[in-house]
Amino acid sequence: MSKIKAAVARTFGAPFQIEELDLRAPQGREVEVTIDAVAICHSDIIFADGGWGGDLPAVYGHEAAGRVTGLGPGAEGVEIGTPVIATLIRACGTCPCCATGRPTICLNAKSGQSRMADASGAPVATPLEIGGFAEKTVVDISQIAPVPATMPAASAALLACGVVTGVGAVVNAGALRAGEDVVVIGAGGVGLNAVQGARIAGARRIVAVDIAPEKLEAAKAFGATDGVLATAEKPWREVAKILGRKADAVFVTVGAIAAYQAAPNYMDRGGRVVMVGMPPSGATMDLEPDSVASVGQKLIGSKMGDVVLVRDIPWLVDLYEQGRLKLDELVSQTWSLDDINAALDDTRAGAALRNVIVF
Repeated sequence: MSKIKAAVARTFGAPFQIEELDLRAPQGREVEVTIDAVAICHSDIIFADGGWGGDLPAVYGHEAAGRVTGLGPGAEGVEIGTPVIATLIRACGTCPCCATGRPTICLNAKSGQSRMADASGAPVATPLEIGGFAEKTVVDISQIAPVPATMPAASAALLACGVVTGVGAVVNAGALRAGEDVVVIGAGGVGLNAVQGARIAGARRIVAVDIAPEKLEAAKAFGATDGVLATAEKPWREVAKILGRKADAVFVTVGAIAAYQAAPNYMDRGGRVVMVGMPPSGATMDLEPDSVASVGQKLIGSKMGDVVLVRDIPWLVDLYEQGRLKLDELVSQTWSLDDINAALDDTRAGAALRNVIVF
């Protein structure tokens, strides 16, 4: 049992409390990771605000990088001291989804176990299977992937969620082909990585759509060829003028129903909308099925970019080391754990690409 400092949510929508918790030792295939950096994702905020429910008290944070500092008796193939990323992708490796290369939707993903407890001995939940807003955590060995020791922890942490979600949505879920035209709705952290994915995959044109002009400029720095304000009247008409047609692939990277409602308007015949951003539970959109089916369009869900860690993380690290994948530029600001509530407020304000807590 280890004593750790963590940011604990005790009431939905209220500031986190910095507390000392007990972290149990790794069991079975688990590993202990001492966290060097953890990024703040909008999914953490939706959870913290009660948008997806869940148990309290809880420790959120799921976009982490650190070092392996403990091994369960069944954790094989990793050594103490190995620099790793830690993700929410917990995979059994044997269910039909894992066996067909889809570990992000593993049928046995949830552990159902609490690894943290507060001073009273009460269990503290880790809803995204990480508990990254803490000095240490315990995760299943399937949730980690090694990264170079020379890679800055704040940059490496982004590989655990935002980067694989954005790039993977394009390359894996969207199966983008070279020469296709792309629209990315939302130019935040995930959206910029979808832009990067489209650039890497060889898209002809990449149009970013956002409500903020400054985010459209940021998108161009990451590879967008054009930017269109979502606040314009029927912005899809402007996109069609730019492309000379509608888009082959539309990636919705924000959890806003207005974005999902608009997305089919950007899609050409035979095109696809890839659904990446996750709205709060219960939110719905209207769609006329006949208008989709009659012209061969597709709606595709993408969780965590359909990533396979052992396949995709080495590839992304290599691209980063070549200078072809921007990671350092995604880090807006670093914060201490004690300042996490200020970092959350800054993220809610919408200007930051990724705020990162460093230890």
